[in-house]
Amino acid sequence: MKFFESINETSGKMTDAGEAYIKKSQEYFKLKVFQQISVSITFVIKALVIGSLLLIGLFFAAFALALAIGEWLDNLALGYLILGAVFILGCILVYYQRHLIERKVIKSLSSKFFNS
Repeated sequence: MKFFESINETSGKMTDAGEAYIKKSQEYFKLKVFQQISVSITFVIKALVIGSLLLIGLFFAAFALALAIGEWLDNLALGYLILGAVFILGCILVYYQRHLIERKVIKSLSSKFFNS
C-alpha cells in the first residue's frame, strides 16, 4: 500500500508543479505582451513627434531654398519649380528603393521583438 500512496503523493506534486508552471508561464506571457506593446507604442509616438518636427523644419528649409534659388535666377516661380522637381526626383528614387527601406525596418523591428 505504501507504493500506491507514494505514487499518489508524487502525482499530486507533479500536478501542483504543472499548475505552478502554467501560472508562471501565463504571467510571463502577459509581461512579454505588455513589454512589446509599450515598446511599439513608444516607437510610434517618438516617430510621430520627431517626424512632425523634422517635416516642419524641412518645409521651412525648402521654402527658404526655393526663395533663394528664385532670387538668384530673378524668377521666384522658377525657383519653386526647380525645388519641386528635386522633390519629385527624390520621391521617385525612394519609391524605387523602397524594398531596402522595408528590409531595414523589418530587420530592426524583428530584432527588438524576438530578442527582448
